[in-house]
Amino acid sequence: MDSTNRSGKYRVEREVLDELRLEEVTQRKAHSEIKYSLTERLKESLRCRVPRLKRSLMSSLPILYWLPKYSVWDYGMPDLVSGISVGIMHLPQGMAYALLASLPPVFGLYSSLYPTLIYFFFGTSRHISIGTFTVLSIMVGSVTERLAPDVDFFRRNGTNVTAELDISARDAYRVQVAAATTLLGGLIQVLLGLVKFGFVGTYLSEPLVRAYTTAAAGHAVVAQLKYIFGISPTRFSGPLSLVYTLIDVCRLLPQTHLPTVVVSAVSMVFLIAAKELNSFLSPKLPVPIPVELITIVAGTLISNYANLNNNYTVPVVGEIPSGLSAPSVPDVSVFGEVLGDAFALAIVGYAISISLGKTFALKHGYKVDSNQELVALGLSNSAGGFFQCFSVCASMSRSLIQETTGGKTQMAGLASAVIVLVTILKLGPLFQELPKAVLAVIVFVNLKGMFKQHADIAVLWKRNKIDLVVWLVTWVSTLLLNLDLGLVASVLFALLTVIFRTQMPTYSVLGNVPGFFSVHQAKEIPGITIFRSSATVYFANAELYLEALKEKSGLDISKMIIYKRRQEAKQKRRERRAKRRAKRQARRESAAGQLSGVPVLSVEQDADWDDTGLSEDDADKTEVWTERENGTVFVIPTSPQLLDSPCRWEYLKGGEPDSTSLSWLSDLQEGDTTTLASSSEDTLSRDLERVSLGSLGKWTWDIHSIILDMSTANFIDTVATKTIKNIFQDFSEIDVDIYVAGCQASVVEQLERGDFFSETITKKHLFASVHDAVLYCLNHRGATNISDLSGILIYAL
Repeated sequence: MDSTNRSGKYRVEREVLDELRLEEVTQRKAHSEIKYSLTERLKESLRCRVPRLKRSLMSSLPILYWLPKYSVWDYGMPDLVSGISVGIMHLPQGMAYALLASLPPVFGLYSSLYPTLIYFFFGTSRHISIGTFTVLSIMVGSVTERLAPDVDFFRRNGTNVTAELDISARDAYRVQVAAATTLLGGLIQVLLGLVKFGFVGTYLSEPLVRAYTTAAAGHAVVAQLKYIFGISPTRFSGPLSLVYTLIDVCRLLPQTHLPTVVVSAVSMVFLIAAKELNSFLSPKLPVPIPVELITIVAGTLISNYANLNNNYTVPVVGEIPSGLSAPSVPDVSVFGEVLGDAFALAIVGYAISISLGKTFALKHGYKVDSNQELVALGLSNSAGGFFQCFSVCASMSRSLIQETTGGKTQMAGLASAVIVLVTILKLGPLFQELPKAVLAVIVFVNLKGMFKQHADIAVLWKRNKIDLVVWLVTWVSTLLLNLDLGLVASVLFALLTVIFRTQMPTYSVLGNVPGFFSVHQAKEIPGITIFRSSATVYFANAELYLEALKEKSGLDISKMIIYKRRQEAKQKRRERRAKRRAKRQARRESAAGQLSGVPVLSVEQDADWDDTGLSEDDADKTEVWTERENGTVFVIPTSPQLLDSPCRWEYLKGGEPDSTSLSWLSDLQEGDTTTLASSSEDTLSRDLERVSLGSLGKWTWDIHSIILDMSTANFIDTVATKTIKNIFQDFSEIDVDIYVAGCQASVVEQLERGDFFSETITKKHLFASVHDAVLYCLNHRGATNISDLSGILIYAL
């Protein structure tokens, strides 16, 4: 490399490598050398070595990796403070979200204890808080109320049905349904994690997840209205259940229970005011004020001393058993009825957890294993199913509290579980007089953050219209089709948008930015068209790829080949007629006894020419002459034409040919404005061919090479292989060279297996980069001053 510091200019010289030369330099190994057979891979996977066993244990039990390195001095106190703060939040949220799941509140506390302990051993995220969450609680509630509706648990007296509801039997069966659904969902998550299916969460994009949680917040609000107003609407399921429930709630509003509404209103005002005060003082406080816990304690004390349940019939939580229940196997007979719901719970819970985990991992500089997270969450749910828990995942609010209060490791989750354990063992019975309306208000107020996500509509309108459509479709489908069908419809629509975007990608022609100036100064390299697709080429867009190449290059290759072949056929007919005329002329000269000389073509001298200046064979051209007089390319021989003798041809635009020079006209297209340079060495066939091609009005003769930039292709199928092969063959007929640049090694292997290469298409047509292909084309065509392209930058024009 030569450099000149004074002028600030650099000249870089390096060898231009095609694919064949690149393989020689890098000594690329064959596919069989780097890919082991199935038998060899199976043997390798069954070999047991100490380092491999250690890595397996570390990856399966992440606690073995971070616990020996745990520093009590550095992390002990922050984790303890954070754990206590999160544990205090677990208490009200666990009981409140149990109402969303249509279960007794104590099972919300169980769901905040057992899964957290399991995740402590198997989880890789240091900041997420595993436990009850709004969306999953609503989804579980839809399952429990569908399989265990109130109408099935009225006490019967003979043939008559009394108005008394057997709440104990109903709740017991609902707990069994929730536990079975949770167990099945956990097993699905474990299975997906073991087969390395952690990437499934990537199909749930951020707009989809945010829209889904926003719509789920609407379901949560509607589900809490019966507790806030003290009414008993009919439970609907299936599509449009939200609409039917709202209609029934409005119908029952005249029957609102006034004491319950008063409790709800007072609790809501207090909770909103306390949360606003908490937000205002949060920068000055080491830990946030536990306003939900204060609300629960205050509501329990007021309800106990005012005896709201007996005096005003305000519904309360009721009996909360102290102590832990023994594990039991859920009712597996309902697995067939809840399989779809369990799968939806597994996917949604994992998507929420992994998105939160990766957010905190990126912020604090550590890595979260997506597959291990799927296994950890699945084990948490599976184990929880044996202890009557319902489905859990990471909570946005609690995870944020755990991170902002200084939590460093999973020890904070262990500390929060201890707080919940103490509450279950000793403090649970104290909350028996807590009004259910207070828990409903806690759920209602905590949904404020989700309702704020409606602002995504304005943001996505400015940033990305397709993401906005995904957001709106997800929101509408989740509200109208319920949570399970809404999720399926949302994912399918999101995948359709991806298919359409790959089927209709953006096509562009690339150019050079000399001297590293603004990209707006990009110019097309003379003689070379660099064509790029924003998506990989496959069967769905292969035809569109070919059409876009024609449009961007300005070459309608199909028409050009048709006209070329037509002109070749006409030229052969002209040559045969010329031979016949030559024979007749020779016979005349022999009969007259004259020597051959320079013929003078005129109407009187040759009977084959009529009074228009055209031969009898070309008399049909007369109409073309008169109607296409303006803007037509004419071919005029400037010297008499003899067989096997060179002649010079002139190409003119419009007007009449020189009266002293007679010629015939070629079939040209109307509106042609192409002027071709004279060539004394071109044959008649070549001249007529160029004129006919130029008459198409789009052909630019400066194009001699087309480079197909395949750097965006990560695979190629048989349809795309045939399309590119046809491009090579078709453009070669009009003397345009085709090159492929930027192919990945896997794409080259697929081309080889697809019989792409032949005698005319070899690996010399492949280049590692567009830059190398450009330099080769310019050097191959004898271009000068190509050293200026040594620092080439490629941008879309």
